[in-house]
Amino acid sequence: MSELLYEGKAKQMWSTEDENVLRVVYMDQATALNGKKKDVIKGKGHVNNRISSLIFEYLIKNDIPTHFIKKISENEELVKKVKIFPLEIVTRNVAAGHFSTRYGVEEGKKFNKPVEEMYFKSDELDDPFINESQALALEIATKEDLNRIWDLSRKVNTLLTDLFKQAGMKLVDFKLEFGTLADGTLVLADEFSPDNCRLWDLEDNRHLDKDVYRRDIGDLTPVYEEVLNRLKKVLNK
Repeated sequence: MSELLYEGKAKQMWSTEDENVLRVVYMDQATALNGKKKDVIKGKGHVNNRISSLIFEYLIKNDIPTHFIKKISENEELVKKVKIFPLEIVTRNVAAGHFSTRYGVEEGKKFNKPVEEMYFKSDELDDPFINESQALALEIATKEDLNRIWDLSRKVNTLLTDLFKQAGMKLVDFKLEFGTLADGTLVLADEFSPDNCRLWDLEDNRHLDKDVYRRDIGDLTPVYEEVLNRLKKVLNK
């Protein structure tokens, strides 16, 4: 019998008959400000599932190891069970969001080189910034793990910057999570959708991500559907 193992802000993780495989259910829920803002948004779950599935399939084809197995319904997918590093790996190609407010940088400034940041995953502590020496001191990951994580993150950035550009979008920034499989293999986990990245239209910088919800500037699901349709066209899906 399937058992609910974990419920996050927008997804549930369920057990399956295989102890090394989990079923992920994407919920029609949006949150912001570390869960302080929260709403049910009809249709969001299945759109996020479809976007993330397309992205992970694309990354796998380009030799990025991930936990993704397959999409099994409109709002469900199967993934390999991973032990997650309690780290959020953030890459910024363009100044936006907290970076702009924190450092007084005009939103939209393109960096000569991507900015790379790590945050310690903890809702209680509001996901504080953490550097490599702190992560090592807390024994969150080894030096080899961190090197591999950043190597994969950079490859993901290169691949997806190009993919989204083909789809008429600018990949402004994104957050990744990593973990290890039962055999110790380090893989990309979680999801990749407009929930955990910023996407702007190439022509007019229109927001095509969760900032639409954060800033109350429109309906979220139609925006996510636009992202999905653009990706499907580029990927011939």
